[in-house]
Amino acid sequence: MPDRPTAAELVEAVWEFLGGEVLPNAHDHREKFRTLVAMNALAIARRELESGASDWDEEEQRELARRIRDGNPPQLALLKERVAAKLRISNPDYLERYE
Repeated sequence: MPDRPTAAELVEAVWEFLGGEVLPNAHDHREKFRTLVAMNALAIARRELESGASDWDEEEQRELARRIRDGNPPQLALLKERVAAKLRISNPDYLERYE
């Protein structure tokens, strides 16, 4: 059994603190903007933790780049799958608009 709080619980607690206490008390637009940026970063981290997806390692990424440069890209379906997986974590709203 992992120690508590888990990474996901810590991320959620900080996100709630920023949204519930910091953002409503921010005095100027810069403070509000920076708080929203931090909350967005935490939301991305939360989605990544929840996905349990392991990203391609560097060697796989280099191999993909080499194949594309050599004019022998992988199947389009594979590339779409990888982009969709990344968007589900980084910006799921963007992906939903185009599915």
